[in-house]
Parts: sequence; C-alpha cells; structure tokens
Amino acid sequence: MGEGRRLDTDPLDLEAFRRNAYALVDWVVDYLGGLEDRPVREPVRPGEVRAKLPGRAPEDPEAFDAVLADLDRVVAPGLTHWQHPGWFAYFPAQSSPPAILGELAAAGMGVQGMLWSTSPAATEIESHVLDWLVDLLGMPQEWKTTGAGGGVLQSGASASTHTALVVAREECLVRSGAGPKDMVAYTSSHAHSSIEKGARMAGYGHIRLLATDREFAARPDVLAATVTEDRRAGLAPAFVCSAVGTTGTTGVDPVRRFGEIARAEQMWHHVDAAYAGSAMICEEFRHHQDGLELVDSYTFNPHKWLATNLDCSVMWVADRRPLIEALSVLPPYLRNEASESGRVIDYRDWHGPLGRPFRALKLWFVLRCFGAAGLRRMIRTHVAWARELADRIDAHSKLATVAPTPFALVSFAHVDGNAATDELVDRINDDGRFYITASEAEGRRYARISVGSTWTSRTHVEALWDLIDAGA
Repeated sequence: MGEGRRLDTDPLDLEAFRRNAYALVDWVVDYLGGLEDRPVREPVRPGEVRAKLPGRAPEDPEAFDAVLADLDRVVAPGLTHWQHPGWFAYFPAQSSPPAILGELAAAGMGVQGMLWSTSPAATEIESHVLDWLVDLLGMPQEWKTTGAGGGVLQSGASASTHTALVVAREECLVRSGAGPKDMVAYTSSHAHSSIEKGARMAGYGHIRLLATDREFAARPDVLAATVTEDRRAGLAPAFVCSAVGTTGTTGVDPVRRFGEIARAEQMWHHVDAAYAGSAMICEEFRHHQDGLELVDSYTFNPHKWLATNLDCSVMWVADRRPLIEALSVLPPYLRNEASESGRVIDYRDWHGPLGRPFRALKLWFVLRCFGAAGLRRMIRTHVAWARELADRIDAHSKLATVAPTPFALVSFAHVDGNAATDELVDRINDDGRFYITASEAEGRRYARISVGSTWTSRTHVEALWDLIDAGA
C-alpha cells in the first residue's frame, strides 16, 4: 500500500465519512419513522444485549456498514424508545430534527468551551441564546448576561440545583460563620430527589421536606415555622427550593411567598422548573411563578419540553458574583489575556466541570427552525390534549384525577384502590403501544400520563384513552 492511500475502513477518511454520515442520517430517519411499528419498550432480558457483543474489542478496523448494521441487530432491539409517539412516561425527553443536526454540527466541530478564548463563538452564542430565552419566557431582565446575572447551560437540572446548593453554602458560611453540618436546606416533600441528593453532596447537615396542601404545593406556613424551629436549635437555614411543576404531580409551590421568607431569613432561593419552565414561553402559564424578582437561581430543561435533545439545561442567576466567587479556581495554565481583561465570560467558573461541549448550538438551531410561535403551538397543543384527557377521566365512573393538570401531566387513580390502579397501568404497558408510569403519594397509588413526545399526535392520545376506558 502506497503512503497516503486510505482503506475504506480508515476512520479518518473524510470522503468515507461523508458517505457514512449520509447512511447514518438515513438510518435515523428510518428509525424515527418506524417507531410506531415497534413496542415502546423492547422485550429485553438482563444480559441479552451484552450477549450479542464479542468478548474482545476488534483488533483491526471494521467497515462502517458492519457498525451500522449493529444498530438494527444489537442497539434498537435493546432500547426503550423515548422518542416513540406512544411515550407518556416520566416526562418527555424531546428531540427534533433541528436539534439532532445541531448536535451533529457541534460534534463535528469538537470544541471545548471552558474559556471564552478556547472558542469565542461557543461562549457568545450561549450567552446570547440564553438572553433570548429571558425575553421569550418572561424572566427578569436582570438575569441577562448584559445585567448583573446571566445564564449558563448545564448537563441537567440536577447539576444546576447542586451548583446552587454549593453557592448557597458558601454564602451562608460568609454570612453566619456556620459550618455545613449546621446548615439546613428546605424543599417540598414532593420535590425531585436531586435536591436532597445535592444537599448531601454539598455537605448540608439537614434537609427539611415540607408538607404540602391538597394541590401538592409546599406550604409557606410550614416553611416559616420550620425555619424558626431550626434557628432556635442553633442551626443555619441556608437554602430553599420552590418547585414549579413537581415530578410526581406537577405541583406548583408559591414562589413569591417562599421568596419573601427566604429574603427575611437571608436564605438562597432556588426555583426548580425542570419540566414546566418550558411552558413559560406561553404567557398564560407565567402566573405559576409569580415572584421571580425574589429568586436567586432558576433552572429548567429545554431537553424535556422544548424540542432539544439531552443534555441541555438552563441555569440562570440573578447575580453572577456569588456563583463565580464560589466556583472560580484559576491555575496558571488557564490564564489568558481575554479573561484578565474582565470583558468576557468564562463558563468554567459557572459550574463544577472544567470541560464543556457546545450545548448552545442545538438550542440555537431549535429556536431558529421552530420559531417561538412553533414552540408555543406545541406546548399549548400538549396541554390541551392533557386537559381533555383529565376531563374524560373525571367523567368516568371508575377513574378520578388525584391532582390538578396545570401543564401536560395527568395524575389519576382507579376508584377501586391501589391494586386496581396498578393493574390498569400494567394492562396499558403490556399492550406495547404506550408506556405510562405509576407513583404514590400519601399511601395512594396513581398513574401518570405525561403528554409531550415530539411525535405524539391526537390520534395517539385518543388511542391511549380508548385503552384506559376499556381496561378500567
């Protein structure tokens, strides 16, 4: 073989890459287009996927055709298909063609955006797109990077919340002199588990899970009383999280009242709107988070309900100074003229990891290709379908909703009790066309239907209802 000649299996052959990329895009299109013919959850036993793989890694390069073939032979039959139009489980994990193309472009560029100087476009597009979202979602203008605050893309709402807990810990330490083991974090008893986990990771000695009202919103009177008790015990209240759309029922905590208590008690106030935050692109939902001027940090996930694939989570802070002071560590090898000038953002100072991908590109693609009007239309459609479903459930003699439907999650139970509810969930999931999940609150089992897959249509919602009605 002459020097410079490339085999078809050479992974660095750009013309082969071109052909393979076209083939892979064809595969993705066929996969998405054929999902309705598959069960939402493939019938896989533990170890079945690994059994299809060779015991050792290949010594010599393989043709890409063989790799592509294994997407059909090994990968697809071992998946739970989150993009399936019958996906009504957990919350959505949306994707879309513009997002996929944005991810492809970012992967092709392969930049590491830890500093402005390591890829200025990655930083400035991220800052600009998140400033766009401040306007699109009706957030306080101070949260823009042109103001005192700013936004950053994290890997998920859990990472955003963990970051906020660390900053709150450092602020409490400076303010009170208390050590982490004496600090207290407060959140709803129905809040996401990442808040409790993050408090543990940040070294908080105490986490208080607050009682909720009939609509599963955390009670501000309980927060105020618990803070008073903790202060009397010599503890240091440091952090409170308001949930806008809890995981189990999309309960909405009173953001303004929690913010007032947090200000009075000098606590950091964080909002977890991981799922429901996307709905704020529609003005009619914004009353659910009245009081944002009293918030220190806020997170939501475009990768749930804004047509953008994992991972893409927005974190805003009202004032970026405490965030940067808590997280900035500057070794000599990262020093550069642009950073020293103070005129640029170095996102490495805005979260734990040093390395960061070009997450903003796919979000930029989505906002441009859908337009705000297209995203609003999608959100409103999903909410309308969910509320129609909730009305049908409440009109049914054997079913009842267990929580309001402020967004697009329907929580309901069988009137005959927990066993009947679980049997109904199993019957729906065993059908193969749909996937829903079950949960429990205060001893009562209930089913969750999350309307929001990118590819779900009214036809799928109607078919799901027919199955529920027949099975109840």
